[in-house]
Amino acid sequence: MAAYLIFEISINDREQYESYRSAARPILDRHGGRFMIRSVEGQEGRLETLEGGWTPDRFFVVEFPSWDQARAFYYSDEYQESVRARFASSVSKAILVDGMPWTYEPAE
Repeated sequence: MAAYLIFEISINDREQYESYRSAARPILDRHGGRFMIRSVEGQEGRLETLEGGWTPDRFFVVEFPSWDQARAFYYSDEYQESVRARFASSVSKAILVDGMPWTYEPAE
């Protein structure tokens, strides 16, 4: 069963955040993670708050083949080393959710 890491990030230092992204992406790939949703910055990317006061700068969802693989990624020594740059350059929240994507089947 798939597992999903969900991140909300507000960036304070873009240069240092980019160093995190560059370091984290190959680690993510090695652990079988793939982006399912990733907000886009700039005019071409839209994010609209519909309820509450939730307005993250960036938001993304990463799918892993299993809960164990997601945890192996997050708690790996190499990711924990790279995540220091994210902590220093942003304010973030992350959760791990167990489950599989819901498939919409329209009524006939």
